[in-house]
Amino acid sequence: MSARDNIFKRLRERADGPLTAPESDFAVVTGRGWGREERLARFERWITSVHGEVIHTSCDAWASALVEVLEAKGIRRLALGREHPVAAEARAALAEGGVVLIDADRDIEAWRHEQFHDADAGLTSTRGAIAETGSLWLWPTPDEPRLLSLVPPIHIAVLDADTVEDTFFDVIERNGWADDMPTNALLISGPSKTADIEQTLAYGVHGPRELVVLLRHREQCP
Repeated sequence: MSARDNIFKRLRERADGPLTAPESDFAVVTGRGWGREERLARFERWITSVHGEVIHTSCDAWASALVEVLEAKGIRRLALGREHPVAAEARAALAEGGVVLIDADRDIEAWRHEQFHDADAGLTSTRGAIAETGSLWLWPTPDEPRLLSLVPPIHIAVLDADTVEDTFFDVIERNGWADDMPTNALLISGPSKTADIEQTLAYGVHGPRELVVLLRHREQCP
């Protein structure tokens, strides 16, 4: 019998019964009790404090806001998916414009050079956000791979206001991560930043230098 089998045998034959998980008090990581407006205010305050940019829009006008952002920042080549509703609506809004749309739903080897050298920005959807830390959370897919938000110099993220939760614990609990945990969730709290030994903070050294959040308010829809 192997050492592994011996360990399992001793666990099964415990005289005081099977092991059970201890009761845990999660009050310290949840239960903030913030209302919707306070959640949004906290999210915006924290993410803008680290150079994130938040643009408020309605769900039927966000694509027009996207066009304005691209024009203001001189973005001429935008990487994005095709299947997600956010990507599909963005493509429709930009179909007649001068922005080159770079397909992200390809094997990385097929568009490595475009991604690292040609794309001015990447556009992604989001699954939600965290008010307590000012963080977005994304669940990458083949249509919207994680490099879409990590490589281009500007990341544009579309966030629905009603998906902002109080804490990370609330995100985990309300989205059922215990039963269906994402294999590659991303938490994004502002643009890429790093500091050298002299504590000089620099943005965009190892990722996007700018993060723009298009915050959609659904109650503003007709």
